Amino acid sequence: MKAFALAALLGLTASAALAANPEVGGAPMFEDKNIVENAVNSKDHTTLVAAVQAAGLVETLSGEGPFTVFAPTNAAFEKLPAGTVETLLKPENKDQLTKILTCHVVAANAMSDAIVKMIADDKGMHPVKTVGGCEFTAMMDGDKVQIKDGQGNVATVTIADVKQSNGVIHVIDTVLLPAS
Repeated sequence: MKAFALAALLGLTASAALAANPEVGGAPMFEDKNIVENAVNSKDHTTLVAAVQAAGLVETLSGEGPFTVFAPTNAAFEKLPAGTVETLLKPENKDQLTKILTCHVVAANAMSDAIVKMIADDKGMHPVKTVGGCEFTAMMDGDKVQIKDGQGNVATVTIADVKQSNGVIHVIDTVLLPAS
């Protein structure tokens, strides 16, 4: 009987752990899948997935990591000037697209509580160095984490701590751009 009770408890614990990961774009995000495997299921990230494919970053973001990805939604891409996404997706602009996308990636597994602590420790503004060589600033607006890019645009984390097998995704509402 004790073995049954323990197995039932472990089953409930595993279910609770899976339920704790937020849905993104109407799709469940599974902690045992990598960033790309989960992102392709989010209806809110079809533009990001297309961009990752066009930039040739699928293999990288499917790799071991750890990665923290600040993942802009389709609506974030729609805020860019008309024609920007279409232009970036052209093969001749692959280097520029790769730079922009890798500026959304940090080589760490940074959960929001750690980010909030770093911001507090740095008196409200924490420098964030990205895989793409950008340096952005993490800051708070009330209880929301925000990232200011190299052009002064500010992205707000709308869904935090989406755990992946190779890191974490934080959904953002604005595309981050390198300094001009």
